[in-house]
Amino acid sequence: MSQTVDRALSILPLLAEGPADLGQVAERLGVHKSTALRLLRTLHEHGMVYRQSDQRYRLGARLIALAQEAMENLDIREIAHPHLVRLNELCGHTVHLAVYEEDEVLYIDKVESRYPVRMYSRIGKPVAITVAAVAKLLLADLPEAELRVLADKLFYPLYTARSTPNAPAFLKELERVREQGWATDLGGHEESINCVAAPVRGADGRVVAAMSVSAPNVVVTAEELLTLLPQVRRTADAISGEYSGRTPAKDPKDTV
Repeated sequence: MSQTVDRALSILPLLAEGPADLGQVAERLGVHKSTALRLLRTLHEHGMVYRQSDQRYRLGARLIALAQEAMENLDIREIAHPHLVRLNELCGHTVHLAVYEEDEVLYIDKVESRYPVRMYSRIGKPVAITVAAVAKLLLADLPEAELRVLADKLFYPLYTARSTPNAPAFLKELERVREQGWATDLGGHEESINCVAAPVRGADGRVVAAMSVSAPNVVVTAEELLTLLPQVRRTADAISGEYSGRTPAKDPKDTV
């Protein structure tokens, strides 16, 4: 039975590459055509594959619908939270998780710093979209046309001398963020607060959330905070793997 299930499941990645006929399926599985046909018929009955008019098979609508439903029901905050807590335990600084929704970047989770001087930020509150490190990562992943439209309609408040002043500068910064795969806010929103962030990606590689570590200058310098970047990126990668289903859930302490 386990061999049958294994063979049936092996058909799905093949068809994800494109339609295939019976012979191609049998050859990939290393089985007789009659065996491949039985497997395909079973998958077809459950809507997992579909037989086209040219007798080739492709992935079925039921499989695609199940995948979409599963993704919609995933709670990125629930998956990420243990990882955020563990990172906070190791570095002691404030850790945030943010998402992009309806032209706003919102904090959806926060683990407080263990130091007396803390950041004023709240879950559910929008971030300073033109300067925040998490916002840069989320917006940098948008399609170019959508991003340019958004950049043109944003207001660019000069919170500090390091704030992003206008749309061209913002687009240039997002291009750099896209290339390097991480982002910072070094005094762009508040002179005394620095932040380093990394993206959380879904199964398709798109950025679904961003996480960050932030700290005031009186606790740690910008240079010292940047040394945490490898840990931040490893944590984001661990969340990405669990969220996308590439890796099983495990103790967050093994990923930082």
